[in-house]
Amino acid sequence: MAWFRKTKKPKPVRQDRQRSTVPEGLWVKCDGCKEIIYSRDLDRNLKVCPKCGHHFRIDARARISLLLDDPQPRELFTNVSPTDPLNFRDTKRYRDRLKAYQQAVGERDAVLVVQGTIEEIPVVLAVMEYRFMGGSMGSVVGEKITRAAERAVERKWPLIVVSASGGARMQEGVLSLMQMAKISAALARLRTARLPYVSVLTDPTTGGVTASFAMLGDLNIAEPGALIGFAGPRVIEQTIRQSLPEGFQRSEFLLEHGFLDLVIQRAEMKETIARCLRHLT
Repeated sequence: MAWFRKTKKPKPVRQDRQRSTVPEGLWVKCDGCKEIIYSRDLDRNLKVCPKCGHHFRIDARARISLLLDDPQPRELFTNVSPTDPLNFRDTKRYRDRLKAYQQAVGERDAVLVVQGTIEEIPVVLAVMEYRFMGGSMGSVVGEKITRAAERAVERKWPLIVVSASGGARMQEGVLSLMQMAKISAALARLRTARLPYVSVLTDPTTGGVTASFAMLGDLNIAEPGALIGFAGPRVIEQTIRQSLPEGFQRSEFLLEHGFLDLVIQRAEMKETIARCLRHLT
């Protein structure tokens, strides 16, 4: 029955007509309320959704600029670099993965350590970088956080660690797991010196990081809605063969059950930490 169909001729394209283009990254979809947000409004609101309060993940250097008074704080232990002691290889060699992440992220490994001031209180601050291999804890992370604790003892300053990690780095095997005990021992020396240690947990903080230094703070503070736990919810459900309660492993749930001391909005984090440090020191 092809004779009943009316074929439409394509409209000619005008070459002189300028086509409108929308630049990428102009709008962002919120993971919480699914609303579309103008990127500049999101940036002005410290990467927090103005409609539902969902806290987007931010990188380590942005976190440092939010917490410290100094616009360019002194970075410590920049000469510590990762190696491949096990010659590990899966689909790609570990040393090649490291180079790829270093080029993409612009950092040597998954943690930055700086010294500066928070409302004129001198501190040592270590911030994990989730973009670098999921913030996984390898030998460099363990070494730099340990040195951060030792620098805090040496200067008699408080230590603040901001965690964002998927856990231990499998490419370093048992060497990665050893960092849990290494950092915990350094924090014990900090406690012996009666110096405050504030642990800030952000989305996500899981695995061996949660099982060690992230939960050892004199104050354990989290951002709203952060995923915090050891194993993931799906693994737990498959193990116990039960459905988990709503909001399980989110910061509000952990606060209610006594695992956290405070859940603080990002805009209030600096002021809250400074106020707590004045009480602790």
